[in-house]
Amino acid sequence: MDFQAKRVAEHRKRLEELVAPWNKNIELQTKVLIGIPFLEIIREVLHNGRDLVIKAAESGGLLDRVFGSDDMHLLRKCPCPVWLVKSTSPKAYRRILAAVDVDDFYPPEELNTRHLLNLQILEMASSLALSEFAELHIVYAWDDIGESAMRRPLVDTPEEKIIAYVAEVKQQHRQNLNVLMNETINKLGQSALEYLNPQTYLLKGSPRKEIPAFADKIEADLVVMGTVARTGIPGLFMGNTAETIINLLDCSVLAVKPPGFVTPVIQSS
Repeated sequence: MDFQAKRVAEHRKRLEELVAPWNKNIELQTKVLIGIPFLEIIREVLHNGRDLVIKAAESGGLLDRVFGSDDMHLLRKCPCPVWLVKSTSPKAYRRILAAVDVDDFYPPEELNTRHLLNLQILEMASSLALSEFAELHIVYAWDDIGESAMRRPLVDTPEEKIIAYVAEVKQQHRQNLNVLMNETINKLGQSALEYLNPQTYLLKGSPRKEIPAFADKIEADLVVMGTVARTGIPGLFMGNTAETIINLLDCSVLAVKPPGFVTPVIQSS
C-alpha cells in the first residue's frame, strides 16, 4: 500500500469511529476527499447536489480574523448554505438571529433576488428555532445616506425637516419588513409563527457595526444571514459588508446564498 492510500485508510477509520455513536439511529455515509479542502467540499456539493455544508469553524490568524481561510472560501464560493459551528457553541441554541435586508433602493432584478434571499433566511432561521425551541430575533440595519447629505454644513436643512424625513424613511423600512414577515407567515403557517413569536428590530446605522453589536448584545448563538445578493455572475463572491459582519461575529454562522448563485469553482470530471 502506498503512502497516500495508507493515509486515506487511516483517516477513513478515524472518521468511521467518530460517527459510530450516531450510526445507530441514522444512516450515515463517510467519505475521505483528497485535495484542497474548500475546493473538494464544493466539488462534492456540485457532484452530489448537497443542500447544506456543516463545518467546525477554524480559528483564523490575523489575516483571516475570526474564521479561517477554508471557511472564508466556503462562505464566498459554496453554492449551498454553509453552517460554521464555533467550538464554544452550546449544544442547544437559545437565541437565533436572522439578518435581512429590506431596502428597496435596488434595480428590479436584484430587488427580487434579495427578496427571495430574505425569505430563505427567515425560513431556515424559523425552522431551526422551532427544532431547537430557541428564541428568534429578526433584524434589519439601515443606514440613511440622505440624512447625512442633509446635514452637510453648506446645505443648511432645518432640523425639523431632517427629523420628518428620517421618520418617513424608517416607516418605509418598517412597512417593507412587515410585508416580508407577512409573506413568511403565509409560507410557514400562522401557528408556527405564533409559537415562535419572533422579535423584529429596525436598527439605524451601518449594518457592519450594528448587526455584530446586536448579536453580541442578545448573546446570539447563531446568526443566519445572506452573503451574496446577485446571481448568475461566476466569480462574484461575498460582499464587503457581509464579510465584515461575519468577521466581527463571535458566534456560529449559517450563511445563505440566493437561488441561482453560480460558484466559480469548476466541477471535476
